[in-house]
Amino acid sequence: MGAAQLDALDEAAFRAHVRAWIEANCPEDLRFPQRRLHWRDNRPWYLKLSAQGWLAPAWPREHGGLGLGAAKQLILIEELERHGAPRISDMGVLMLGPLLIKHGSPEQQARFLPRILSGEDIWAQGYSEPDAGSDLAALRLEAADHGDHFVLNGQKTWITFANDANWIFVLARTDKAAKKQEGISFLLLPMDSPGISVRPILNLDLHDEFCEVFFDDVRVPKAMLVGEVNKGWTYAKALLGFERIAIGSPRLSANALAAMQRLAVAMGRAEDPVLADQITRFRLDLADLKALYESHVAALKRGEPLGPDASILKIVASELFQRISEAMLELAGEQAGLLHPMPGPALHPAGQFLLARPATIFGGSSEILRNVLSRALLDLPA
Repeated sequence: MGAAQLDALDEAAFRAHVRAWIEANCPEDLRFPQRRLHWRDNRPWYLKLSAQGWLAPAWPREHGGLGLGAAKQLILIEELERHGAPRISDMGVLMLGPLLIKHGSPEQQARFLPRILSGEDIWAQGYSEPDAGSDLAALRLEAADHGDHFVLNGQKTWITFANDANWIFVLARTDKAAKKQEGISFLLLPMDSPGISVRPILNLDLHDEFCEVFFDDVRVPKAMLVGEVNKGWTYAKALLGFERIAIGSPRLSANALAAMQRLAVAMGRAEDPVLADQITRFRLDLADLKALYESHVAALKRGEPLGPDASILKIVASELFQRISEAMLELAGEQAGLLHPMPGPALHPAGQFLLARPATIFGGSSEILRNVLSRALLDLPA
């Protein structure tokens, strides 16, 4: 069904169409994963979504997307959540793609956007550094100007699945004399560039989701500069808005709450009135999160710039996910400490808890984001 036909469906018919397709096509063995999946694992699902046209539903049609409205995007997200569909390798789809559509050159758009949709290019986000995480503008990766190219030296850390990516987009300092929010440029480079090395970081669940990336005299042609030199911070703020929309998705909280309800049945407490009250409160909080998410998606589709209020979405989503994971841990009791699934489908309280721990840190810590909101929206002193 093409984009025009999907647009013509009312919301109920669109939901039924989406639900039937996901039920028929989402691999059973990938549903409700307890950790982020590597590219080798989520590749079949990525390619199915791409073939259906649902990999980048918000992208304009002229760039390979469907141009779906906010309401239908939310229905698609809700149905993916309902069926426990795994998160794909989405840095290119959710973050770089929208940025190139808005700020990339025609040559960059023609080269990279189709390869994101086809899965030929899998991207990593090169933002955080050892001393520049939530305070991203303090980054020190240097990009020295050498005429027709830059030479990069420095390090990035906590880079999600850099060990899967064949390309990376980075923020690098191109003017060390400028103020820290200035003198930063946005660059694209292949991961097999001479001088790049990747070292995985194992987390508490012994999963290599994050990596360190080192740059040693790495050459980057100036054709791989997005937009203007020294304007990368402006583009990065837009991209951070896209990231907070993505991180603010209700998916993690919805999946965790569904798992908690299944856990209540497995523990023989489905009829417990106290537990039922707690789950109902979480359901109401999740409904609030979905409404907040829908309002931001709608603004994005209207072409409105994402302001600092997008940080509210990330705070609400990450903290709700943590509260649900903590409740699951308490519900599981003495079995909660097991670092393997309990009997039943996708019941892994310890895994949910560990997955939720960094949610209030990555993408901007809750403390930093509250400071941003206090200054930008409430005009409070720094």
